[in-house]
Formats: sequence, structure tokens, C-alpha cells
Amino acid sequence: MSATPVIAVFDVGKTNKKLFLFDQNYKMVYERSARFTEMVDEDGDPCENVDTLRLSVFDSLREVLRLKEFEIKAVNFSAYGASFVYIDEDGRTVGPLYNYLKKYSPELQKQFYDTYGGEEEFSSRTASPVLGNLNSGMQLYRLKYEKPQLFSQIKYALHLPQYISYLITGNVCSDLTSIGCHTNLWDFTKNDYHDWVRQEGVLEKLPPIVASNEVVPAFFPGNNYSVGVGLHDSSAALIPYLVNFHDPFVLISTGTWCISLNPFNDTPLTKEELKNDCLSFLSYQGKPVKASRLFAGYEHEQQVKRIGDYFNQNAGRFRSMEFNQEIIAALKKKHALFSETKETKMLKTSLFEQRDLASFANEEEAYHQLIYDIVTQQYTSTQFVLKGTNARRIFVDGGFSKNAIYMNLLASFFPEMEVFAASMAQATAVGTALAIHRSWNDKPLPNDIVELKFYSVTHDVLL
Repeated sequence: MSATPVIAVFDVGKTNKKLFLFDQNYKMVYERSARFTEMVDEDGDPCENVDTLRLSVFDSLREVLRLKEFEIKAVNFSAYGASFVYIDEDGRTVGPLYNYLKKYSPELQKQFYDTYGGEEEFSSRTASPVLGNLNSGMQLYRLKYEKPQLFSQIKYALHLPQYISYLITGNVCSDLTSIGCHTNLWDFTKNDYHDWVRQEGVLEKLPPIVASNEVVPAFFPGNNYSVGVGLHDSSAALIPYLVNFHDPFVLISTGTWCISLNPFNDTPLTKEELKNDCLSFLSYQGKPVKASRLFAGYEHEQQVKRIGDYFNQNAGRFRSMEFNQEIIAALKKKHALFSETKETKMLKTSLFEQRDLASFANEEEAYHQLIYDIVTQQYTSTQFVLKGTNARRIFVDGGFSKNAIYMNLLASFFPEMEVFAASMAQATAVGTALAIHRSWNDKPLPNDIVELKFYSVTHDVLL
């Protein structure tokens, strides 16, 4: 029996580090997962343990290479963004992989923006809201002024996906999906690095940019396979949709953050959009993608706990709750605030945080109101990336795609659009594999990897 040709994909998240094998039909045939204990940097702040990650990559790859039932044809990588690994002249890591949540010096931040045109102008050019260390380019700026000795030791700064690729290939490179995602490095108005990158001596520490679909040989044992250069995880998760759907669409990727992605909107960010947590990043094809963010998954988690505690209900009660349009109709009459829908301004949290749970008859009514309030926010957030484009479809993946109340209400907020719950296992990992399809897979690109469920407008709740 011949071995199954597969691609190995390392998907490195903040919490879980996973290795998948996909066959040529992009069916997952193997999965391995690990969690690492964080270490601390020189300031006592938590950070990724790079040595543990490096050893895990080698050990995991050796393990799957030994599996007789599979033939590894290619390897690729995705990882979370805003994270640099620094290597010296000899290819050894120097300094920690600093956590992007590390506090940034207000004085240094002011110095940077005062020097380079002010926050508003700079953010507009780089499509990057002011986010401190979450703007990964600011990490290099910080090292130059706060840790000049470490800065001088750095030969190359590699975003995390490219560092993992470097471990297998010995090849240093930069990738647009990492550079182009709220890093403060890329000037979207001229499609090149911002001037500060050259002026501060940062450019010489950034390796050459290569295409996201480029592959290089491995120097790891058993080197008869191709190795990709790695992708930022947000860009990778969009690839299956770009491969399967060619008419303009918006993807709402839901989790802790609910991120609206419009790969068919390349208009410059406005002041209002930047103020409301919008940004742009570069797709694996190097094209701008406008995105808006909402912390709705986190709020949902907190408010479900509040409802559950008040009505003495387990959180599991809400996971499979069905949509009840009679409750929606009753809530319309009951709550004056309910009418504040499409005109509601973006808030850090929805109106539900202000609501008195004693005003609800039961947990079902309270939960319907919570989801309504979240969808109100989602409407406003998604409109930032939708307006001015001809997208007529909305795909929702992640946790809320399985929530019947959320999906029905979302369809009601967007009656002129087709709204679908999208389902696919491990979208980020599949997208990472698809990015280098031609280098390992002689089958045509699949057109059925995303499952869709259509939600039509319920006229009784049309808003």
C-alpha cells in the first residue's frame, strides 16, 4: 500500500501550537497539539519560550517523517502576528520574543509619532491604529532607543512565521502578510516600507520580501520536500474563501474578537475608521484587505456568565438555544433602547452591559437581548468595511456561526445581502496549505472546502 502524499502545516497560536497533515483533497489526516509554559523577559513580563518552540518544531517534524503511511511533499507555517524573533550573524536567537501586550513607553511613543508626522497622518499611511507593541515595527524602534546593545546584535528580525520556516530551511526572508498587518512598517499609499524604516536603520535588519506562494528546499533531514515561507494567521484564514468564492464578499471571523474582512475594499482608511479600530492588511496576493474589529466574543462570554448567575443557569444552556422571533417581537415593545439599531454609534461594549437583568422575564429573553445588542454593534463594525463596495454576501465563521439567534438577527440587519454561516475545520491551517498548492499538489484546487448554511430574512424581525 503506497504512502498518502500530504502537506505538513505548523499552526502556531498564542495558546495552542498545532501540527496538521492534509491530503491532496485538503482533508485532515493527522493532528498533533501542544501547549508551552511561558517564560519571562528581562523586565519580568511574560513571553514565548523560543527554545521550547524551536525544539518542538524539530521533534514534531521528525515524528511525522517517520510515519510510513504518509509521504511529506511540502511544509508550511502560520503563526500569530506582531511577534519578532531576532537572530545574530551566526543565526542564533538574541533577546526574547517580546509579548505584543507588553506596555510601551508613552514618552518613546510620543517621540516616534512627533518625528514622523503625528498619529493621525502616520496611522492613515500605514493603515495601523496606534497599538504600542502590537505594531511590531515599534518593537524594533523601542530596542534601538532603550536597548541599543541588543539592537546592534540583531542581524535579522524575522516575524514568527518566517522564523519557523528559517529553522527548516536556513533561508531568511520577509513576507507581506506579516509586514502588512498593523506593523507600522508598510506605507499603503506607496506600497513600500515607510520612510522611517530606512531612516532608523531598521530596513537593513529586515530580510528580502518574497512571495507568499514561494517555496525553498529544506536542509532538514529527509529534504525531498518543499518548504513555504510562512503566513500571518489572519491572512491564511482568508485564503480558503478567496479560493472558493470569486464574487465580492465580506467574511466575519468570530472568536474572542469578531473581525470583518473585506478583500474587495482597498480604499484608504478614514479618520473615523481608524478611531473605531479599523485597519488594513495585505493578503497572500499582496492586495490590501480592509478590516474592522469588535471585542464581541469576549463580551458574550462575560455577559453569558452574568445571565447564567442571575437566572441560576449553566452556560451550556445558551449554546444550543433556538431563535425565537416572538421573543424578539416582545422585546421590541418592551425596551425603548431596542430601537437604537443602525444609528447606534460604535461603543467599546454593547448596550447590554447597561441593562438591568431584573427587567427580563427569564434567561431566554435576556439572552436574545444580549445577542441583539451584540449584532447591533456588529452591524456598525461591518459597515465600516462594507460601504462603498459591491459585496453582496456575508460569510460568518467561528463561534457565532453556530449561534442560530446571532445568524438570524444578522440576516435581518442586512436584508439586502445573502448571509451564510460558513463551516470548515482549521481554516487557518488549510489556507496555509493552499498558499503553496502548486508546489506539491497536482490536483485542481478544491471548490468544496467551505460548507455554507443560508440564513434568509425573517420578515417578522426585519429591522
